[in-house]
Amino acid sequence: MIAHSQLAPLPSELPFRIVSKTIGQGAYACIKKAAPLHSPKPLFAVKFIHKDFAVRHGRLTKKQLDLEISLHKHLEQHVNIVQFFQAGEDTTWRWIAMELAEGGDLFDKIESDVGVGEDIAHFYFTQLISAVGYMHSKGIGHRDIKPENILLSADGNLKIADFGLATLFEYKGVRKLCQTSCGSPPYTAPEVVTCDTRSRQKLEYGYSGDYVDMWSCGVVLFVLLVGNTPWDEPLERSYEFDQYVKTNGRPDDELWHNLPAETLSLLRGIMRVDPKERFSLAEIRRHPWFTRKNRYLTPDGKLENPIAMATQMFESMKIDFSQDPMASQTQTQRSQRSEDAMEIDSQDLATKISSTQPETPTNDIMFDWERPPRLAATDGVSASQPNTMDGIPINESSWDDRLAEEPSFSQFSATPQVPLTKTQYARAFHEILPSHSLTRFFSLWSLALLHSHITEALHRLGVPTLPANHPATSSSVWIKVRATDTRNCLMTGDVVIETMMGTDGHMLEINFVKAKGDPVEWRRLFKKIVVLCKDAVYKPDEQRGMFSQ
Repeated sequence: MIAHSQLAPLPSELPFRIVSKTIGQGAYACIKKAAPLHSPKPLFAVKFIHKDFAVRHGRLTKKQLDLEISLHKHLEQHVNIVQFFQAGEDTTWRWIAMELAEGGDLFDKIESDVGVGEDIAHFYFTQLISAVGYMHSKGIGHRDIKPENILLSADGNLKIADFGLATLFEYKGVRKLCQTSCGSPPYTAPEVVTCDTRSRQKLEYGYSGDYVDMWSCGVVLFVLLVGNTPWDEPLERSYEFDQYVKTNGRPDDELWHNLPAETLSLLRGIMRVDPKERFSLAEIRRHPWFTRKNRYLTPDGKLENPIAMATQMFESMKIDFSQDPMASQTQTQRSQRSEDAMEIDSQDLATKISSTQPETPTNDIMFDWERPPRLAATDGVSASQPNTMDGIPINESSWDDRLAEEPSFSQFSATPQVPLTKTQYARAFHEILPSHSLTRFFSLWSLALLHSHITEALHRLGVPTLPANHPATSSSVWIKVRATDTRNCLMTGDVVIETMMGTDGHMLEINFVKAKGDPVEWRRLFKKIVVLCKDAVYKPDEQRGMFSQ
């Protein structure tokens, strides 16, 4: 992994201290934690944008970079929007200091192909609409509403982030149309995808910055409910979208069939292809599904029972080892359709539905990543757990005992449960659902054997890998992942295998660290790799007590 310092050092004189490695990344930007110069708190986030890369590879102009700052600043303060603090720049970097969303990614905590259920989906959709409504009242359209840009506060409330593609669609009562194609295809409205500046002269009209946000909110609600996007892009060449249009929102797809009628009514209203007929914010807020009572929602729109919600979300995170990881959701759906309906030959089909496809390398900037809390340091002491467990020093407890309190370990159990100590002492959302990702597992295999096994699994899924960047004698290995996901969107990250030493032997901790991409798709990849490597996974139900035997 190439550190930012190998490309260009960050500004030497800053009005704050950087206190972490990278916690977020784009093609030409990174996000780090920071604190005041002479105080350890409060912590906040700083987005560093490499100006030259943004212009050359992101095709952004200085005006657009300025616009991100001015629009984010113009939003002032809303409980469901990451707050802007300050901005600055030097000759190479531009930085934006903002509120730190301490709860991490919302969609990192949603089970792919499962979702979160109606109550939780309704709660977060309500907060999303509140934030988007506030933005629109200021004349600002986000234009990139998707899971990557939806974060959580430490107390579990939603926060919209990243205004790099935002636009001012209304100023002093005068509206303007947008004519830039941007955003992530699975979440973007049809009029945006078909809007190309190169053929602008062919367009009678552009598109409304607020109505495309409404469409994206609809797709986000769909993902909250079922754990998958409805299509890869809103174009006729996408089979799922084509069927949605031809059936007037009633496609022959089990993802839609499993949703209640009232929910379907709202989704169809929000995702009407003609923006003139699409639900407005007022219509969404009047809809019976939106106005339904919710035990998690306070009158002022905040989280009522954070422990109960976090527990429900936590216990829905489960790995099903009986699933076939080579059969994707898209494969299952397409296999039920006739060959005449697909109008695609078998070779094209295999290419389109492959879990991941190699992506031609580009000159993306890579950064050193902040790792999640270690289960155990080299001395056998956990970095994320107390120094004692039931009065016994933790370096004298077995791996079984230590893993019993590790949040990510529960997902491999037949009945996932919140660790006992957390149910007894948790007082906040983040004490049940950690801010870091749960995409990690543990193994008793040797480092070399497990590295080979994971690499083989990645290859079976069509994910190319680079040679290990650590020698065979090292205690850790990083495997770089760069591919397109099941919806043909770019996904990058690392699989980090590290050796942990304890008094009862060694164990490997395997972290899947996402750099860029849809967090739901990243978890889907993680689940497939885990199932393909299931013989190597240390499971609580099968191996409890192994170390004490």
